[in-house]
Amino acid sequence: MNHFDVVIIGAGLSGIGAACHLKLSQPNKTYTILESRDRMGGTWDLFRYPGIRSDSDMHTLGYNFKPWLKAQAIADGPAIRDYIRETADQYDVASSVQYQRKVTAASWDSATAKWTVTIEHTSSENTSSENTSSENNSPTIETLTCHFIYSCTGYYRYDKGYTPDFPGVEQFKGQFIHPQLWPEELDYSDKRIVIIGSGATAVTLVPAMAKTAKHVTMLQRSPTYVVARPAVDSLSQKFRRWFPEQFAYDLTRWKNVTMQAFIFQLSRRFPDKVRALLRKMTHQWMGDDYDIDTHFNPRYNPWDQRLCLVPDGDLFRALRKGTASIVTDHIEHFTEQGIQLKSGAALDADIVVSATGLELLILGGIQLTVDSQPVKIADSLVYKGMMFSGIPNLALAAGYTNASWTLKCDLTSQYVCRLLAYMDKHNYKYCMATNSDPSVQRTQFLDLASGYIDRAVDQFPKQGNKAPWRLYQNYLLDIITLRVRSLRDRALTFYKTE
Repeated sequence: MNHFDVVIIGAGLSGIGAACHLKLSQPNKTYTILESRDRMGGTWDLFRYPGIRSDSDMHTLGYNFKPWLKAQAIADGPAIRDYIRETADQYDVASSVQYQRKVTAASWDSATAKWTVTIEHTSSENTSSENTSSENNSPTIETLTCHFIYSCTGYYRYDKGYTPDFPGVEQFKGQFIHPQLWPEELDYSDKRIVIIGSGATAVTLVPAMAKTAKHVTMLQRSPTYVVARPAVDSLSQKFRRWFPEQFAYDLTRWKNVTMQAFIFQLSRRFPDKVRALLRKMTHQWMGDDYDIDTHFNPRYNPWDQRLCLVPDGDLFRALRKGTASIVTDHIEHFTEQGIQLKSGAALDADIVVSATGLELLILGGIQLTVDSQPVKIADSLVYKGMMFSGIPNLALAAGYTNASWTLKCDLTSQYVCRLLAYMDKHNYKYCMATNSDPSVQRTQFLDLASGYIDRAVDQFPKQGNKAPWRLYQNYLLDIITLRVRSLRDRALTFYKTE
């Protein structure tokens, strides 16, 4: 049976970053990266819909140790995928990825301080281990052991997205598509497109498809805050001319972190003023004749949900050009030709794209047991945004909801490396978070008012109302908590074995 010090699950942006951090600060640790798909890149390899791009600037979505050097601060999917692969090659972690290895279960044994990890794969490569089986084309099953699991799978399902039960959708004679499963050879030129949704995916698809489609309609039940920003960070380009590469990158990163934090706090404290500012910015793009209050004035306050960024105002440009339009209405039912709306209007379509969100899945759906007892992850509290009460030697990479994903994942990886070094130094075999404070009040893990979050709230762990169980969504505070403060506190217990 193969054994590793650390098993990293997922070879996307978070997983490759985790492996690099491990190599940089814990070079003597053995590790492997288990990836369920056959390619590196995670989200940025899976999603192939037109216009796929980051919803954060790459100076904060990129790794803290690997400068983003391209001019485009809002990058497309292929560029991000190349960045991940380049990083993996540069830091020599690509060879540690085992592809087509889906982790289905993990069982912890306190006596040996080890996880036994069960892996399912359908690769043509079969091992000779007694723990493998491939009879009758059934999936091959293998096991390995490790001391620490670091889950970098994100928290949504890779095999399918969320699609509501639209009445009569089976009657529609055109193509019905979810962006997560985009047909590789889809030709939408000179076609009438209806995109259902108003989130980040929808506002990306509309201007991209409008370049060649006959017309694109974004059909939304309610509006989303949409903010235009330059695709190229001009100040970053100046920094690169004036300063060394890493220093210039760090300056831009901190500039953007500070701006993100300022806007978020301003939104929380003065939501009406920020709403008015966003409305004014939209008005500047769309002019006096456009019905902004119908199509761009959400019922919720700014940052109750994520703001949608559009580089160089590409969505607004498509709307002004007339190649795209927005309809704010509710679906009555599908017809053979398209969609009948509750207002009485109808939308004809050759292709309907259901950009209606994701399905969430914590830890990739892994079935956990601790000392032969099944673990229900929804019953646990999240410790410092990364570990779970009652579950030893396991961490989760999860990014911010109000800032770039990688900002938090970098900090989490650095904390995990500190934790491993501390346990080695003091001869501890494992650690486990435990809540003994009865005054801790439980609340939902993710604090955005989004439909995809609400649908999965019962499946996710909980956060508390105070440290170390509370998710503050504050990068500056997390730097102090995860990089500087002592690893010892009353909630985290360290153990030795005989």
